Amino acid sequence: MTHDLLYPVFLSLAGCRCLVAGLGNVGQRKLAGLLACGPAAVLALDTAPPPAAAAPLLNDARVRFARRACTAEDIAGCALVFAATGDVAENRRVAALCRRAGVLCNCASAPEEGGFQVPSVARRPPLAAALSTGGASPALARRWKGELEAWLAPRARMAALMARLRPLVLALGQETGQNTLLFRKLAASPLQIWLERDETDRCRQWLLAELPPALHAHLAELLHDLP
Repeated sequence: MTHDLLYPVFLSLAGCRCLVAGLGNVGQRKLAGLLACGPAAVLALDTAPPPAAAAPLLNDARVRFARRACTAEDIAGCALVFAATGDVAENRRVAALCRRAGVLCNCASAPEEGGFQVPSVARRPPLAAALSTGGASPALARRWKGELEAWLAPRARMAALMARLRPLVLALGQETGQNTLLFRKLAASPLQIWLERDETDRCRQWLLAELPPALHAHLAELLHDLP
């Protein structure tokens, strides 16, 4: 995997089946990250008994645990595979099986053997920002993740407002150009600053002046209980 050609993407795992090989500290982090993103099922494999710390993860109804090594049959049909055992050779073997099957694999001990890397992700719902150093420094990625979270926090309320407002605007059936102008005006407005300061009245007055009259009845629900 060539680090300077990595393609950033946000994947939906809805309805997908995934696999985690290895349930040590790394494997548990990978499994927890997967479960947070809503896959349909995850097969967790390890040749050793699962550690006690993994019990909450294995109790998830979507997880099936088997005490054995990963096989080609396990990989078939998976959306993502994580080779996270404590054995470098085993991780390489799992990564090779994935390459032959055309399945994306994250290889913990040898990232160049896999098909994707897992970035550091800063979340302030509904926002998410992913950061990768291309393997140069996971420590820096963790530091910058914290900085990104601080940067996202005041912007999350604006994003939540737009998530509520956009479908209402589109439902009016206006011309695309007209919608584009409105969305750009909203993005360039002081709304983000006012929301950060809890200046709801100023937001309401601005929206009354700029939104189509048909949306004025929605102002209370648009501004209610933003994150």
